[in-house]
Amino acid sequence: SPSPTFSEQSFKTRIFIGITSLLPTPSLTIIIVRTKMSDSKPHSAVPSGENGSDAPNPRDKKKGGIISKIRRRLTVQGDSETIDGGALSELKGLKRPTEQTEDHHLHLRCAVTEYSGVSKKGHAPYNPRKKNQDALIMADDPATNTLILCVLDGHGEHGDGVSAQFRDQLAMEMMSHPCWATDIKKASADAIAKVEHQVIRNFRIDTEFSGTTLSMAIIRGNKLIGVNIGDSRVILGLEKDGKLVAEEFTHDHKPDSPGEKERILAAGGRVFAVEYDDGIDGPPRVWLGHMDVPGLAMSRSLGDAVAHTAGVISDPEFTEKELDESSDRVIVVATDGLWEFVDNDETIDLLFPTPGPAEAVDCLVKEANARWMQEEQVIDDTTIIVAHLFDYKASD
Repeated sequence: SPSPTFSEQSFKTRIFIGITSLLPTPSLTIIIVRTKMSDSKPHSAVPSGENGSDAPNPRDKKKGGIISKIRRRLTVQGDSETIDGGALSELKGLKRPTEQTEDHHLHLRCAVTEYSGVSKKGHAPYNPRKKNQDALIMADDPATNTLILCVLDGHGEHGDGVSAQFRDQLAMEMMSHPCWATDIKKASADAIAKVEHQVIRNFRIDTEFSGTTLSMAIIRGNKLIGVNIGDSRVILGLEKDGKLVAEEFTHDHKPDSPGEKERILAAGGRVFAVEYDDGIDGPPRVWLGHMDVPGLAMSRSLGDAVAHTAGVISDPEFTEKELDESSDRVIVVATDGLWEFVDNDETIDLLFPTPGPAEAVDCLVKEANARWMQEEQVIDDTTIIVAHLFDYKASD
């Protein structure tokens, strides 16, 4: 009920209804907003600019609050102290280590000979109960000589629950799919969709404003397949003239990317960045057509039921190539805890002097964390996997 200091006539109620078709039975998302009538103006139904053009629309602006400003570069926007996780701190059955580290020498008949990965919790000064919302998957299937390297970047209050369930279930769902041995893309897409449906049905995890990215490298023999949803990324290090150079293998799904933005606008959503008083704006974000939520900084994600009513989708994008033994040396799979301040070329330059994947991962995590502290007042969760190909540096 409204505060007794205001009359009932000084408020208006708006109800927004979205249909989420991620379940076998479509579900409704209902958002009820009460706003004070004074100083308010009716919103236009036009999603962007006049008559749907890309011209700036005065209402496509938002001033960030204090917490919002501190975390302006992070995936979801808002001033909630638990927006980076913590809501599931008492939840049983889902393991969320502060740091997850694994090192492996691979004995499969595939291009990868050694790999290492780490998932490290970030730092949010406004949330002492913050959880590590990232997760990683490193799984091998000897029956098909296949290696799965995957990172997940959870976001929202329940993002750690979303990424944890994918971490615990996805690889097994992929390997048990009837098409796994013959059609990696179909097996992967079906397994991702199945786990997403299971997450949405999990009453312990609220996915209305929480979700995760997914970026995965699947290596079978000498073939590399990239699977991407969101803004985590897979890159390659290629040897040329005695040096390593970077090659982007998967491509980020950003709200202002061609094709992605058009789909969001067509669904009635909006795309714009939050403005801050110091003149440094955050990244373009996805918003509902008539309401400044959810502020998601990507155009594809898993979960995020409300964002999906504004044109965000969970369809994976696939890339593939045949690895070249004469030039391909390194695979890096990482969340945007690395990519926000360390670009592809710098990543390869930083790992080049390191003797092995474990040392490369440690070097990249330290550099990424240092740059977050230098640029912002928070450190994003950071998950990085490095894999060496074709016995690269095996004799060092």
